[in-house]
Amino acid sequence: MTTTLEKPTAASAISLADACELIWLEADLLDGRDYPAWLALWTEGGIYAIPTEPGATDLAASLNYAYDDAAMRAMRVERLTAGHAISSTPAAATVRTVSRFRVTAREADAIEVRCAEHVSEYKFERARFWAADVEYRLVRVDGVLKLDRKVVRLINAGDALAGLSYLL
Repeated sequence: MTTTLEKPTAASAISLADACELIWLEADLLDGRDYPAWLALWTEGGIYAIPTEPGATDLAASLNYAYDDAAMRAMRVERLTAGHAISSTPAAATVRTVSRFRVTAREADAIEVRCAEHVSEYKFERARFWAADVEYRLVRVDGVLKLDRKVVRLINAGDALAGLSYLL
């Protein structure tokens, strides 16, 4: 793990600014419920996870609210948009704020970034708020920056959480 924000070198073309731009784009697409565009942001092998335990490291062997590969992400989007799930009808209005970006690892064509996320949700005349530390692994594929891993570590993940009817 890096303790300072290192500048990208010629061998490491992904800057923190590039990473922030993609993370902000993702937040905007999710708030706008543009799920096809969100799906296109991912690598084929990418993993989206929301663990139930704050310190979980082996996410594949842990209990998660979500642990999605490409097929599961597509199925989750289908459930969110088809109008058949009571938890997603009507869709919640959300506004995400992502901040406090920090590079935690860097490779030639990859960067890992941790940031804070606050999601404000409004549904059924009720507002709720979610806060999380989010870990991203972003990789460059054919010159395009893509999401390869997103781990949403909710600060209250150990509580009974009801109504997560959208993507965090």
